[in-house]
Amino acid sequence: MAFDYKKEYKEFYMPKNTPSIVSVPAMIYIAVRGKGDPNQEDGEYKQAIGLLYGVAFTVKMSKMGDHRIDGYFDYVVPPLEGFWWQDGVVGVDYAHKEQFHWISVIRLPDFVTKADFDWAVEEASRKKKTDFSKVEFFRYDEGLSVQCMHIGAYDDEPATVKRMHTFMEEQGYILDITGQRMHHEIYLSDARKVAPEKLKTVIRHPIRKA
Repeated sequence: MAFDYKKEYKEFYMPKNTPSIVSVPAMIYIAVRGKGDPNQEDGEYKQAIGLLYGVAFTVKMSKMGDHRIDGYFDYVVPPLEGFWWQDGVVGVDYAHKEQFHWISVIRLPDFVTKADFDWAVEEASRKKKTDFSKVEFFRYDEGLSVQCMHIGAYDDEPATVKRMHTFMEEQGYILDITGQRMHHEIYLSDARKVAPEKLKTVIRHPIRKA
């Protein structure tokens, strides 16, 4: 059976819908950076998602070709994630999505080296006749965070974020969003197939002791 990160690491991918404190280890990702409203049709964000999955499935299906990755095991491609920020804003201003900067990511298994990643980008470019030059190998050490499962529309996230912040303060922590530590979302539902009120999204914010 293929290794499923969501099932094996439930503390990171399947938290309860009440806030909790978690320490997240460093992970490696396929990443594409951009800016603008993610809901824009044929916009930069939706193009980025296509690039991410193109490389993600090239790595996963490497077992079918000549490129052998040391330590490879069969796995389920992890969910789409995103790091978000806006200039001059602590947290997220949902009323001005056109001001978003983002790094859209998909986690890579730890056995994938930079060399394997470079091969996958080149292979995806060759097979799909697409420019994958925006895709990068990204390492992120998230560390101490407050997180919560948000169930509902993305525009309703502020209520969940407010509960997270109240909880962290009660536990003796303060928000630590910086240029290196960002608002983080993990998308467990396909917004094209799931009703907005049923969407499941992990929301995570960096924190530190007060």
